[in-house]
This record gives sequence, structure tokens and C-alpha cells, in this order.
Amino acid sequence: MARRPLPSPYAALIAATPVARSQLALRGGTTHVWQYGPDDATDHMVALHGFRGDHHGLEPIVAHLLRQRPGLRVTVPDLPGFGASPALPGRHDVPAYAAWARELLREVARDGTSVLLGHSFGSVVAAAAMSGAAVADDAPDAGHLARELVLINPIPRPPLSGRGRVSTGATAVLHDLAGALPEPTGTALLRHAALTRVASVAMVRTPDRALRRWIHEEHGRYFAGFATRRSLLESFRASITGSVREWAADIDVPTLLVGGSRDDLAPVRDQRELLALFRDARQVLVPGVGHLTHYETPGAVAREVAGFLGLRGTA
Repeated sequence: MARRPLPSPYAALIAATPVARSQLALRGGTTHVWQYGPDDATDHMVALHGFRGDHHGLEPIVAHLLRQRPGLRVTVPDLPGFGASPALPGRHDVPAYAAWARELLREVARDGTSVLLGHSFGSVVAAAAMSGAAVADDAPDAGHLARELVLINPIPRPPLSGRGRVSTGATAVLHDLAGALPEPTGTALLRHAALTRVASVAMVRTPDRALRRWIHEEHGRYFAGFATRRSLLESFRASITGSVREWAADIDVPTLLVGGSRDDLAPVRDQRELLALFRDARQVLVPGVGHLTHYETPGAVAREVAGFLGLRGTA
């Protein structure tokens, strides 16, 4: 007999958080967005999820954050090619996602006073979007798109070159195989539950067995929610070859880096080196957690973000 799915440990908090869903026409496609918090909020944040995730993955952080900052409104899109958002008409590389993110910011936060947050692959997209050179090329008179930047579990080096390059390389081989197979077979391989479980087990660090099981179930629910094989393979290649360090030196807004002390994708030494590349940044390492701070320690992450946002006007 199959076991019943575990309820989210954050279900009550998320259920009490106001949310509205809408759609935006961006970069020739449709982006589905969820906006959390009051309509009359005085502050605004845009939050970008990681590879193979969708807006659900950031809900625990958002719900905790809004409890601490009730005057905040948070817009969380499903990135193109994931969740409810269809693929982009063109390629799904970091420059394309960054251009999409800049268009999103201009649509939902025209005055440039929002905060941009990115988790994991979303951190790479967010950093690229906030690169001064990229913004200038995109719209020379645009000025700042956001007043502050928050990167959760940022990717300090391309995963293929870091500590986890062996496991990343093995995953890359599987994705190459999925791309070489006939389309239905290749797509089925990419959606296979075993592939999701292996990735999930590699990232979880919590000793809480119930929380571990819920995280595995959560990944099982949403990791297969990609639009097309092409978009998934293109974004996967972007996720294993891109990093925040490419863009860090060209970011001129106050930045918060929140990482895990046991993150194999971002060893502490690499995270420290990344911090040094920014003009104006502070860093927090959450002890005992790896790449899944948004699931394992969302309250701790939210506290750090809330404190950082409290520095508005003093940074």
C-alpha cells in the first residue's frame, strides 16, 4: 500500500499568506506569476527559483518573510520552461533568462526600488540581470532595475568545475543521453522519478527523517514540471556552466549572499571567494545545511533577508 504524502511543515504558514496569480507577456512568451502579500504593500521583491523548480520552492521563505515584513509584496514567477510557464521562443541560456528577468522587473517594478532575489540557478540569472554592463546594453538609460540584490545558495563557480564536478558530469551524461534518444523516450528519461530522487538525496542534509521525506516528495511533485525537452536541456547546460562570479564585479547595488555551510555545489571557500568579488556585499552561512536552505531552514533565511531589507537607506 502506498504511503500517504506528508503535509508540508510550512502548510499553515503558507495558507495564511495572501496570494494572487496572473500572467505577463514577456520576451515573446507567457510568464505565470504569483504575488504574495498585501496589494497596498510599501515594499516589493521579485524572487527567482532554481533549476527544475517553480514558485512552490520559494513559498516557505516567502511565507516566513512576510510574517516578519508584513508591508512587503513578493512576486514569484515560474521561470520560462518550468512550472506553468511555457518555454521561450528562443534559447534558454543565461543571457536569455537575464534579459527576461530585466523585462519582468521593468513590468512589475518600474521605479527600480524593488529587491531582486534568486535561489541557486536563479542566483545566476539574478546576478546576470543586475550586471551593469548587461543593463546598459539592454537599455542604456534604464538606471538601476532594483535597489538591492539577495542571492540564496548562490553558485560561486560553474558546477562542472567545482567540488561536485564528478556527480555533475554524470548527470550531464544522462542529459546528453536523453537528448540523443527519440523525443518521447528522452523526455520520459528526464522526467523519471529515479533521476529526481538521486538529485534530491545528494542535496538533502537535514537529519529530520520526516522533513527529508517531505523534501523528496516535493522534488518528486515538481521536478518533472518542465515544458519541453529542448528547453530543459538548454537550461540544464546553462545551469552547469554558469555562475555568479562572472557577474559579481559588475554589480553595484548592495547584495546579500546567504549560503549553506555544507553545500557541495558551493563549498565555503568558494563562497568566501565569491563575496570578495562584489563591490558592496555581506554574507551569511547557515550552519549544518547544504543547497536546500529554502526547504530545510527557510525561517533562518527569511530572518537574514528581513534584516538586510531593514538596511534600506543606510547601505
